[in-house]
Amino acid sequence: MDLLERDRERAALGTAITRASAGEGSGVAVTGESGSGKSALLEAARLAAPDVRFLLGSCDPLGTPRPLGPFRDIAAAAGLGPLLRGEELMLAQVCEQIYDALRGETTVLVVEDLHWVDAASAEVLRFLARRVDSMPLALLVSYRDDEIGPGHSARPLLGDFARLGGFQTLRLRPLSVEGVGTLVRDTRLEPRQVHALTGGNPFFVTEVAGDPDRPLPTSVRDAVLARAADVTPEDFEVLQLVATAPDRLDDRVLPALGVDLPTLRRLDTTGLLTRARGGLVFRHELARQAVESTIPPGGASRLHARLLAALERIEPRDPAVLTHHAVAARDSARATGYATAAARQAIAAGSHSEAAAFFETALEHLGEAAPAERADLLHKLAFEHYMTSRLREAITNVTATFPLWRQADDHAGLAAAYDTCAVFEYYNARRRQAEAHADRAASVSSTEGHELTLALARATRGYLAFWRGEVALAQRYCDESHDAANRLGHEELALRGSVVRAACAILAGEADARATLADDIETARARGWDELASTGYSNLANLDVEQRRYREAEHVLEESLPFTVERDIPICRHWQTAVRSRLHLARGRWSAAVEDAEQVLEDQGMPLAMMWPHLVAVLVPLRRGADVATAHLDAAWRLAEQLDEPLRRLAVLSTLAERMWMTEQSDPLVTGLAAHELKRLATAPGAAWAAGELAVWLGRLDLLTERPDPLAPPFRLSLEGCHDEAASWWRRAGEPFAEAMAWCDSPDPGHRARGVELLDQLGATGTADRQRAALRRDGVTQLPRRPRTSTRANPAGLTNRQLDVAKLVARGLTNAEIAARLYISVKTADHHVSAVLTKLGLPTRRAVALRADELGLV
Repeated sequence: MDLLERDRERAALGTAITRASAGEGSGVAVTGESGSGKSALLEAARLAAPDVRFLLGSCDPLGTPRPLGPFRDIAAAAGLGPLLRGEELMLAQVCEQIYDALRGETTVLVVEDLHWVDAASAEVLRFLARRVDSMPLALLVSYRDDEIGPGHSARPLLGDFARLGGFQTLRLRPLSVEGVGTLVRDTRLEPRQVHALTGGNPFFVTEVAGDPDRPLPTSVRDAVLARAADVTPEDFEVLQLVATAPDRLDDRVLPALGVDLPTLRRLDTTGLLTRARGGLVFRHELARQAVESTIPPGGASRLHARLLAALERIEPRDPAVLTHHAVAARDSARATGYATAAARQAIAAGSHSEAAAFFETALEHLGEAAPAERADLLHKLAFEHYMTSRLREAITNVTATFPLWRQADDHAGLAAAYDTCAVFEYYNARRRQAEAHADRAASVSSTEGHELTLALARATRGYLAFWRGEVALAQRYCDESHDAANRLGHEELALRGSVVRAACAILAGEADARATLADDIETARARGWDELASTGYSNLANLDVEQRRYREAEHVLEESLPFTVERDIPICRHWQTAVRSRLHLARGRWSAAVEDAEQVLEDQGMPLAMMWPHLVAVLVPLRRGADVATAHLDAAWRLAEQLDEPLRRLAVLSTLAERMWMTEQSDPLVTGLAAHELKRLATAPGAAWAAGELAVWLGRLDLLTERPDPLAPPFRLSLEGCHDEAASWWRRAGEPFAEAMAWCDSPDPGHRARGVELLDQLGATGTADRQRAALRRDGVTQLPRRPRTSTRANPAGLTNRQLDVAKLVARGLTNAEIAARLYISVKTADHHVSAVLTKLGLPTRRAVALRADELGLV
């Protein structure tokens, strides 16, 4: 296909390759309709840079994509031995291997047809995109934008292309009438007529121009089939065989299919086929579809059966490809077997969406299977739905196993399903249902004498009790589970019990337990129990924030969030991002807090994680003096009621009380319920912090009828009138808003003025104005002037990326060292550092380092 009217696009690709040769990576996404010339444009870029390593991977239109398909295509050329041999690797290992393979040599990496990409490949591409600044890499992708919807696996990657520096998107437009005229110049065809027929689609125009003496075709299909008009029926059947293999017809199966060299020579004259990735493919997907459409009814299954038999003779087998052909061949037994194997491969690759799709295929073709076999597949499918935050489907599928396990008289399977459902229901914020399922799991196990499933149920029930603050009950359940696990030699379950027991002890205020939980997390990581390790991280970070150990929480999240990405545990990533949102709120990093909260709420993952993001979405604008969406408060209160846990109910009531104080508008939940709930919940283990927060806000509203006991130190100091000591405590802890409010609670006008100044400097102008009004009512005339801009450095306006940079600046790293640490170019690091200094209002990097502790950057 001639590259007409594509000069701008060719120049953009050339610039990307030139930048890669200079050691500065970048990326280009090429999009357009099928036949618009995306592949031809990328091929022209390859031909224009013959001395640069060019790696081509493709995504294939299989029923369910091959996990890491495009990277398996480049494995040999890139030296990715384990991937080439089909070894099962964790997604983090794949990312690191590919990164190492690409950063040592100037490379153009092309991934075509992104609209068919699998989730794992999309994550690898995102991994590379975020590090491309530090690599000699031109990352080029192509896709049809009309085939990528909001929930598509490629959507986050395309968002990165739109947001990250050094990336751009090229949209290929149809040819003009003049362009069509150039292609048909040496024929009798009339350009306007051809343009009207083809819409300017370059592929369609080229097909028409390639055979101008035939009557004008009415479709792309007709134009393609005209090329094969003189092919014998035997050779045309080979074309149909190739058309049934959308990934490629592997060279190694040609002898088994009876395709000899003379046949290949004859087919080459049609111009329809080419070689790619060790096999035969059509030059264009439209051509493949045109030939595939000629297969008569009933013929496709026979062709796929021939291909399936041939592919089974070669190693290593690709279960995703075999699944595609087994399904099309209507071979149910093979479809189920290969789909199950493909799901296992997808899980190892971190493609949980594809794993779910393969399990769905396996179930669809299972036929009249034994109830236990169907239940087992449904249980596995439910877990993959859970991993991908599709909790409703997960609950539906695991619930569907209950009658099957009963039918199979498999009590252990039934108990395990009940236990799994309990976990899913809790993450779905349905505590009562979760407890009921965990109790059923224990009951079935006890009745039938299944000690392992009983131990699993006890561990789950203990975890639920922990979250409700029922520490003694939680520890008893965990002790039972731990002892049984030790008797049975089940080390992972024993460690799970230890993790929950340590979390209970931290909640109850045992200082040494934090080190125990940290050790348990390291043990889980070392044993490869990734979900358990991440669960430990999630609870440790949450408890650190709850008990105001902000620096410790910072360190945990800096380690745990990358771990959830590397190990592809989106459920835990969702939760930990929510915890970080709350941490940012406390530390005065309000822009970053809102950024994280919005991400959690937009992702629509597990409801359990959403309460604090809803509260952050209320508190930041409230304190800044903006309007507040009551929908967030309503959603947070619904979650608190569903979960019925002291820390959650108290936190929402505190937010409602703060809003009532700010707006001076009565709230029935605050006036009619808060004091009662405070008295009822304050004595729950670990509630001293949440109860203290609510007690102080009720005190500001003159609604505190009885001071609860125990209270966490800074709240007790405030309620005892030791406002300067409370403010000092908050300053040391690193919570500037709480420090300011402690000063404002003092009867001393000087203290109150200091608090207003701190609020102004923090950007809490709404709260500061509310305090000014209170000072005026009390007759104070010497008020701090409302500043037009912040007069003191604070991190409230920094994004998460800028916070990362600011912390490294505070540690004394140079821009080059920051670039290496964050996988960005030195130029990008320069821009980030400049933005940080501007937002902090500080003149030099040294000033950032000197005030790092004050700014919460250490």
